Amino acid sequence: MASIFNALPGLDVLVGDISKSLAQMWTDTAAEGGAAPAADDAKATQVNFVLHLGFGTTAEDAAEQFQTVVRFSRMYPSRIVVLCPSTEDEDDGEAAMSAKIFGECYLGKSKSDKRCVEFVVLSYSSKARTYLENQVSICLSTDLPLYYWAHRFRDSSKLADYQFLLSRAKRVLLDSAITPADAMTYPWPNPNALRDLVYSRILPVRQTIGQFLASYPIDKLTTGLRDVVVTHCPKMSAEGKVLTGWLQRRLTACEAGDFAFADKVGSSGELAVTFAYADEARYFRWHGNLETGQAQFECDFGSGASKLAASVSLLEPDRALSEAMFF
Repeated sequence: MASIFNALPGLDVLVGDISKSLAQMWTDTAAEGGAAPAADDAKATQVNFVLHLGFGTTAEDAAEQFQTVVRFSRMYPSRIVVLCPSTEDEDDGEAAMSAKIFGECYLGKSKSDKRCVEFVVLSYSSKARTYLENQVSICLSTDLPLYYWAHRFRDSSKLADYQFLLSRAKRVLLDSAITPADAMTYPWPNPNALRDLVYSRILPVRQTIGQFLASYPIDKLTTGLRDVVVTHCPKMSAEGKVLTGWLQRRLTACEAGDFAFADKVGSSGELAVTFAYADEARYFRWHGNLETGQAQFECDFGSGASKLAASVSLLEPDRALSEAMFF
C-alpha cells in the first residue's frame, strides 16, 4: 500500500478489527507495565480530528505532520484518523484498505491528569474510496465535533468529492502556501468552516503590528495614507499575501480612504510592512527577520520619530492548528 502509510508508526491490524485491536493494544501495554488508560474517560474525548494526506505528501512530510498532530493532541486530546490514499503507481485496481493503530499516554497539568490518545491510520485504494466514509465514521466518536485537515492535495475538485468530511467538519483546515491556487475561493460545501493555516501561523506578526498601531489615534494612521508595501522573502509569498489581506481589511475598517498596496520580494527570512503618506515626513515601518527572530518598528506620525526593537516569530505547527481550529 501507500508509501506514506508505511512511513507512519503503528501496529498493523485488520480493518474490521480496529476497535478490538485498540482495546487489546492497551491491555498488552498495561500488562507490560506501560502507561495505559485506567478507564474510558482517560482516552481522547475532546474532538474528532481527521488528517488527510494528499498525493503531494512525501514519506518524510507524512511523518512530520503525524508528529505535529501528536503534539497537538497533547494539548487537546483527540480521536484521530489519518487518511493515506494510494497513488496511481501504487494502486493495483483492487478495493484495498489497510489499517494501523497507534496510542500513547502522557501527563496533563498534574500527575493525576493522565491522558491517552488513539490514532487510526487508514490506507485506501481508489476503488476502496466508496467504503471510506463508513470506515471513518466507525473510527470517530459520534458525539464529538469534527475537524478536518486536508494536507498537500493537488486538485480542489477531487478533494470536493469528500463531501462527508467537508460538510460535517466544524473547521476545514487548509494551508494556502501549498494548496492549489483556487483552494481558498473554491465553492466548498461549508465555506464558513474554512480556515487558512497561513493566517494562523502569522498570528504573532499580526499581534505585534496591531498592538503597536493601536497605541496611536486612528486618524493619525489613516490621514493621507498613500501606499502600503508588504515585503516578504521568496519562500514566504503566501505569508506576504495573507498579511496584505489582513492589513487591507483592518485599514478599510478604519476608513483609511484610497490607498495602494504593493508586494515586494525581499531577502531571506524577511517580512516587512511600510506605510507611506502624502506628507513624506510621516511614515510607519516594521521590519522583521524570521531567521534571527529580531524586528524593529520605526515611525513618525507627525509628533516625532520613534524606534522600538521587538521580536518576531511564526506559530509552531501544532499551535497554528489549535489557533485555526478554536479561535
